[in-house]
Amino acid sequence: MLTDDDCGRHLRAAGLRVTRPRIAVMQAVRAHPHADTDQVFRFARARLPEVSQQTVYDVLGALTSAGLVRRIQPPGHVSRYESRVGDNHHHVICRTCGFIGDVDCAIGEAPCLAPADDRGFVIDEAEVIYWGRCPDCVP
Repeated sequence: MLTDDDCGRHLRAAGLRVTRPRIAVMQAVRAHPHADTDQVFRFARARLPEVSQQTVYDVLGALTSAGLVRRIQPPGHVSRYESRVGDNHHHVICRTCGFIGDVDCAIGEAPCLAPADDRGFVIDEAEVIYWGRCPDCVP
């Protein structure tokens, strides 16, 4: 788990003020990868009982904008948050139980996939989701 001091360093490095709600949310996301907003709220509130749901939403937005947290939203799922940022990794999702796991880059270097025609874009990220059934859900 990230210590309060570690969180403070990350926040300051990103140009954000260090606040107790930001620290609580960062620690919640770090401790519970791929948690949805309600889960992050519950985890943050366990550490900081006075934090409001709106504050958690605001903090998640600020942390995402600052690049400290990544927001993913697989089709058919609510937004999820993770602290693994900057490496263009992908995800594997179980169609049965909804488990989401990290999968390292498909080729090895970001953006992991090269389109046949980039239409003039300078591409810096590719989003790949692998769907299937996890070992617990395979009969």
